Amino acid sequence: MSEIATKALPPQPKKKVKKLKPARKQVKPGDVVKTEAVQTGKEYNIWYNKWAGGDREDSYSNKTKSQTRCSIKQDAGLTRANTTGNKYICLFFARGCCPYGWECEYRHTLPDPDDSMPDSSKDCFARDKFADYRDDMGGVGSFNRQNRTLYIGRIRECATAGETEEVIIRHFKEWGNLEAIRILQYRGVAFVTYTHELNAQFAKESMACQSLDNDEILNVRWATEDPNPESKKAEKRRLEELGQEAIKDRMDPRVIEAMRAVRALEEGDTLDDAGYLVEEADDDDEDDDERGAKRRRLAIEDAASLPPPQQQEAQPPQPVGLLTTDTLESLKYFAEIRQKNGSLPPAQPKKAPVAPSAPGLGLADYGSDDED
Repeated sequence: MSEIATKALPPQPKKKVKKLKPARKQVKPGDVVKTEAVQTGKEYNIWYNKWAGGDREDSYSNKTKSQTRCSIKQDAGLTRANTTGNKYICLFFARGCCPYGWECEYRHTLPDPDDSMPDSSKDCFARDKFADYRDDMGGVGSFNRQNRTLYIGRIRECATAGETEEVIIRHFKEWGNLEAIRILQYRGVAFVTYTHELNAQFAKESMACQSLDNDEILNVRWATEDPNPESKKAEKRRLEELGQEAIKDRMDPRVIEAMRAVRALEEGDTLDDAGYLVEEADDDDEDDDERGAKRRRLAIEDAASLPPPQQQEAQPPQPVGLLTTDTLESLKYFAEIRQKNGSLPPAQPKKAPVAPSAPGLGLADYGSDDED
């Protein structure tokens, strides 16, 4: 068996947003007649919503081709949800069988990745997710994992792998931007990865029991986690970057600059008059030992130009709050340097602590309301 490696697709340009017209009615009431397949099971499984226990359970012959299919160019439009503020998508619109059209209470458009859903525990169709996936990787999905990859089974391959890839891309790019595609040639299996999870949710419902160019009946499921360690690291890095960008957008820039300044003081970096980090241009061949020696030399030169400190009684260092003793000493040292350069006002002398007048428990210092 030959296999096509995962092929990363180039980023697709964003399509121009056209002014939508009122959504049309995809079907008329009563046009779609749901035909039940012959059941061979003996018990009805309420979790999978089908009969179980038969010899021909979930076989290819029990699958029926969908009677309708969504067309974004013809069916997308405005509905009542655009005026009421409902952001969820109509499930029957994705399947191509919504009879309400512009009167529908849900949106008849592709999900917008830039417009987040109100509840992350629901999919784009307002269906509740579960903690775990179903055994057959069908259903709504899990809220513990961001899955952007679909498993496409029962594909009838073309003459060459390139032709099969072209057919899959042509049918699945209608539901959103594709990031990667992987085809298992001679096995009738492909994995399609979307850039955003919402588009994968929409494509799963739109392509379920549909056919490509060879009149087959597709088996569309959620893909299991990729066991490749590099893929896991890349996905973890992508989620961390998304989280950092989301946090950065909500934080005050002044808070970020203050955190950078404190970190620079703790690490012993140089700050300018405004309190920001001054980056030094180092060669690529210069190692950490040379940079550390340069910083120590600069620190010794600055310390030599300072006046001798006043003699104080040696006291054991005491930790204060979350900062360690070394951090406090570094902050004091850089404060003296900035004070010498004129960037800080002179420090006020500390008042000597008042010694207690007499030994005891110290209760005599407290007053009472009854005293005159």
